[in-house]
Amino acid sequence: MAADRFAARRQKLLHGLKGTGADALLVTNFTNVTYLTGFSGDDSFLLVSKAATVLISDGRYTTQIGKECPGLDRCIRSQKESTIAATAGVICQARVQKLGVESESLTVAEHEKLAAALKSQTLIPVAGAVEELRLIKDAEELVEIRKAVRQAEKGFEVLRAELRGELSELEVANNLEYSMRQFGARGASFPPIIAVGARAALPHARPTSCRISEADFVLIDWGASATSGYKSDLTRVLVTGKISPKLEKLYRVVLNAQLAGIAAIRLGVRCCDVDAAARRVVDEAGFGKHFNHGLGHGVGLDIHEGLRFNAVSTEELKPGMIMTVEPGVYFEGWGGVRIEDDVLVTRTGCEVLTSTPKEFEQSIIQ
Repeated sequence: MAADRFAARRQKLLHGLKGTGADALLVTNFTNVTYLTGFSGDDSFLLVSKAATVLISDGRYTTQIGKECPGLDRCIRSQKESTIAATAGVICQARVQKLGVESESLTVAEHEKLAAALKSQTLIPVAGAVEELRLIKDAEELVEIRKAVRQAEKGFEVLRAELRGELSELEVANNLEYSMRQFGARGASFPPIIAVGARAALPHARPTSCRISEADFVLIDWGASATSGYKSDLTRVLVTGKISPKLEKLYRVVLNAQLAGIAAIRLGVRCCDVDAAARRVVDEAGFGKHFNHGLGHGVGLDIHEGLRFNAVSTEELKPGMIMTVEPGVYFEGWGGVRIEDDVLVTRTGCEVLTSTPKEFEQSIIQ
């Protein structure tokens, strides 16, 4: 069944290539290779054509490819042969004349070497062909992302129960990833962001030796990567000390903005309109200039993939897309508040996949 699913994806890819002028695609983005074959390794290319589908790899992965991609043709290059040389040989053997190459993945140096090795073939830059397919998650993908969400949430429950003032941001981050692994995750979907007090003004803060007790709140941005590679992405703020009026006000504004954004998600709505719905709440509260990033992004095999919720994205939402909704308000020297959930677009609206409590009263650690 799995092999049929990957074969169907490759057929959709070939159908989508018709408008590019290419009769085959060389897939060099390792995540795209995984999406099209189920192979979870790296350093491997995939040729997809009507005549042949061949995974080009090396001896480290011979057994793994056999287990993960039974029946898939492969070219295992020798240690003396480069990936480009092996790839050129496969392309010539498949008699491909107009080769599409992933222009957003293949480096300039690789392109030059491949062009030199393929003197009679035409290389055609193709952007986003596989990524377009990845926008819509199928039933199996939804199962895996739901699993990643649950693993992240269970890890967070442990973090919250064990949170102590003497712990550093780095210790909390390490403990969180360990807990997610204990619940079956491959690991964190990205290095967890643990930002105490003023450091929460840094949307991508890296954990430090700063201790939880050094401020009255902590921002936690984290996610789990399931063993399949599918990811989740969440953010919560926990109140660990004195409840200041400013913190409570900002928290409620951000939460209301997030709820407004989620309420705007439905079939056919433009991404920029979802962003505007949330941003309007922040603007009306007088904090618009402190909301300095887009509202969200797609998530799947990559933590950032596909569409974006921002002011300029006019793409329309379709059922099966999974997007984060994560408004934030930041003040240098004071800190910031961001609340994030993973949301599935459905035919009748949307479904919030994450269930970790986020009401202000629920964020208070006694």
